[in-house]
Amino acid sequence: MDLATLIGLIAGTTVVIGGILVDSSIGAFINVPSVLIVLGGTFGAVLIKFPMTMFLGAFRVMFKAFIHRLDTPTEIIAKAVELSALVRKEGLLALENQEVSNRFLKKGLRLCADGLEPNFVRKVLNTEMMRGIERHEQGESIFRAIGESAPAFGMIGTLIGLVQMLTTMDDPKSIGPAMAVALLTTLYGALIANLFALPVAEKLSLRSQEERVLQTLIIESIAQIQESRNPRVVEELLRTYLPTGRQLALEADGRRGADAGAEAGGEAGATENAET
Repeated sequence: MDLATLIGLIAGTTVVIGGILVDSSIGAFINVPSVLIVLGGTFGAVLIKFPMTMFLGAFRVMFKAFIHRLDTPTEIIAKAVELSALVRKEGLLALENQEVSNRFLKKGLRLCADGLEPNFVRKVLNTEMMRGIERHEQGESIFRAIGESAPAFGMIGTLIGLVQMLTTMDDPKSIGPAMAVALLTTLYGALIANLFALPVAEKLSLRSQEERVLQTLIIESIAQIQESRNPRVVEELLRTYLPTGRQLALEADGRRGADAGAEAGGEAGATENAET
């Protein structure tokens, strides 16, 4: 579960409802014709722009804005170093028995174990990565279209309400409902766009970038494992995919570990000399 998305949605909704309840009731802000104008018009416009399959697929992709779990680059690097050491010792066939949670990495290891050419393995993985990015971009474009259309149909509803109000000025009882349609459609359109559709589109764009970086790292890891590179060389190469701050932190940890090992070795040697 992505807590930032959930907290943001709950916080935004709470603030809006709280503002409504300060001086009025929630019922005053519910108007069925306004909802129908905004939702019906928005989805109608989006369906005109995109095929039905892409439209429905966007709502499946949408859940990645709320529920998403990616391995960290550091975890992938550690696994790649471990597997490269295994391949140098036992060969590529040893990869068949490895339990890997990451589906993309698991597929790459299976292709390696099958003895396929490195260029072919890279091509297959690159193709799958691009297809996943394409699905994210399609979902993002759908929600951006919703974010663009909802305020527009809110304005259309406002115009409809104003026309209804102006044509019935001789009947004071009809002015209130017509004004409600005029104002609430704008409110609904703005809320759908700015509290839901556009934030989801931005989050899907971020997810796409994260998966691109991680899967590029995995593709490079598979290439190094397949070439039976030295684990230390593999680690140094893959660390270049990490942010600079993270690289420096890992190097500092490595130096502290080496210093601690050297200190422990020195103390052991001193103890041995004292005993002799």
